[in-house]
Amino acid sequence: MRTLTEWISRIGPPDEAAGQAAQERWNSIAKPLGSLGQFETAVTKIASLRGDPEIRLTAKTLLVFCADNGVVAQGVSQCGDSVTAKVAVALAENRSTASAMATDTGCRVIPADMGMRDFQGHSGVVNLRVRNASGDISRESAMSREECIRAMELAADLVERLAGEGTDLLAIGEMGIGNTTTTAALSAVLLDRQPEEVTGRGAGLSTDGLEHKIKVIRQALTRCTADRNDPIGLIAELGGLDIAGMCGAFIGAAACRVPVIMDGCISAAAALCAARLCPGVKTALLASHVSAEPAGRMILRELGLHAPIDAGLRLGEGSGALMLMPLLDMVIRVYQSGQSFERLGIDPYRALS
Repeated sequence: MRTLTEWISRIGPPDEAAGQAAQERWNSIAKPLGSLGQFETAVTKIASLRGDPEIRLTAKTLLVFCADNGVVAQGVSQCGDSVTAKVAVALAENRSTASAMATDTGCRVIPADMGMRDFQGHSGVVNLRVRNASGDISRESAMSREECIRAMELAADLVERLAGEGTDLLAIGEMGIGNTTTTAALSAVLLDRQPEEVTGRGAGLSTDGLEHKIKVIRQALTRCTADRNDPIGLIAELGGLDIAGMCGAFIGAAACRVPVIMDGCISAAAALCAARLCPGVKTALLASHVSAEPAGRMILRELGLHAPIDAGLRLGEGSGALMLMPLLDMVIRVYQSGQSFERLGIDPYRALS
């Protein structure tokens, strides 16, 4: 298994020639120039990443990183952490919400156990356990630095295996009760914001519950000693095993030149950490939606990404990333259609100077 340093060293620049060829193909298609907006940009970005303007996204995989967060003990969620494992098993058995959505997109779903509390394993759940749940960030570090790096390396290795099996589009989701709290704490430092600016209601906290959640996050930030320019240290102090795994997966995808769709705020925070470790990661990132969590829009802006879907989504499990897939499929059909201005006997549009 490669070290994290080796994974990062494998991330190369985009292929500008392939991107230019993709843009020229878009400009030849019989429609107003740039009229498919962000979707044209996404296809061109994929061509640059893959080094090939002939794009096929036929083998799709959603990775859902599952872990429990010790901060749940502080009453920051409506439910206990036993729910994490139940949803992970439902994902493995094709019974979850995301599973239903994946059926329509032709995407396989793989849940990975990064550290669910007392989880004994289950068929279909990939075992990437690093420790038995994370620490309570209001009182202690979520994990050690070594454990954080281990989680990232395991996730990157899984992505490489999937790429070797033919996966050509990856989506990254999560399942972990309490992870909107860890994400808000992490985002406050990454974005240099106050806790109340980045903290949302998660799965549906009351106003009193939200105020308590913010108080807990303040406690975590007061305790934290990690440097704000050290993403690994921040995840170890304030994040969780799910976030560490997702961060590693984004690095692995960029290294393997596999386009990867971010899901909501938690996935985006992990992607931001990956991009802070290696800016080249951004060449592989596709945004699916604007999360209803306050930090979601801020993180997208920090990454310089635009999300096509803005519908108040806050489900998790990779659901927003799955919703983007059929839209990408439609756009790629247009891209591959060959319906050029010349073929249809139409004078081509010309770019305005």
